[in-house]
Amino acid sequence: MGRIMAIDYGRKRTGIAVTDSLQIAAHGLSPLPTDRLMDFLKGYLKEEEVEKIVVGLPHHPDGKPSSNAEEIVRFAKNLEKSLGVDVVLFDESYTSKDAKTLILASGAKKKKRRDKGLVDKIAAVLILQQYLNHI
Repeated sequence: MGRIMAIDYGRKRTGIAVTDSLQIAAHGLSPLPTDRLMDFLKGYLKEEEVEKIVVGLPHHPDGKPSSNAEEIVRFAKNLEKSLGVDVVLFDESYTSKDAKTLILASGAKKKKRRDKGLVDKIAAVLILQQYLNHI
């Protein structure tokens, strides 16, 4: 059984999370500049078996896709074609907001709370955990 990976795609920076090999627990990897993402993924897939990649697709409160939805859909299609891995789009509405709330609730210092990379990392974990709860 391969891992499941989740991606919180951003124009500048991307959060990544993966499951353990039994697909039980989700944990975050260090966020990456988006322009280095494809090279990282190719290398990661050479080292680890990844069964599926879940890409977060944000929506507005009214259910309509966000302004960057088309870009994310293109990215997901390119991933599937380039990497040969099943790619699934999954609603990620409010994961960044929830990540900020979790960081604040953890008692993190102000500097840590402003770390956008940490927000992306936790958002990716939330996307993956919600996906795992959904399947």
